[in-house]
Amino acid sequence: MQPHQADPSSQVGAALDGIKALVFPVDGVLTNGTITMDSEGRELSGLYMRDVVAIREALRNGMHVAVISGRDAEVYRPLLESAGPVDLFLDGGDRIEAYDAFKSRHGLQDEECACIADDIDDLEILRKVGLPVTTINGVEYLRNRVAYISVYEGGRGCIREVVEMILEHQGKWAYGEKMAQR
Repeated sequence: MQPHQADPSSQVGAALDGIKALVFPVDGVLTNGTITMDSEGRELSGLYMRDVVAIREALRNGMHVAVISGRDAEVYRPLLESAGPVDLFLDGGDRIEAYDAFKSRHGLQDEECACIADDIDDLEILRKVGLPVTTINGVEYLRNRVAYISVYEGGRGCIREVVEMILEHQGKWAYGEKMAQR
């Protein structure tokens, strides 16, 4: 698969113009979907730093970011908060309620949001947003229901790729060569 080149005349390019927010889950997008536990049964956390840097750059450039988890994922709070003012819904609550609360808090419309997902748990949100994205290792069911398939796996750069794509298209990515071309 070739790296994505956002064509302003394409459906993806048109959607990129108005994106002001990014939403994604912990499992399968922020992480690779593997849950590692220590001998005491405590979950261990680890994030791909390129994705964390991308979250920070998105926030620095005026985007809103929400991380929504369908299970208790509080272990990730310190790492995510280090990136900046991310809206965190890590308590395992209803994902649609969390998404709607996020939009309301920031005065956002669905078409101003992008969502990266890898499984059917986030299908309702994907159906609503202006730019639905799945990871390259996302489930087959999503692949025909999104506008874009990342060239990266969850937990290995998909967030970075999508943030760069949005910011570059909007003239806000100041770092030259895109990650997807390396």
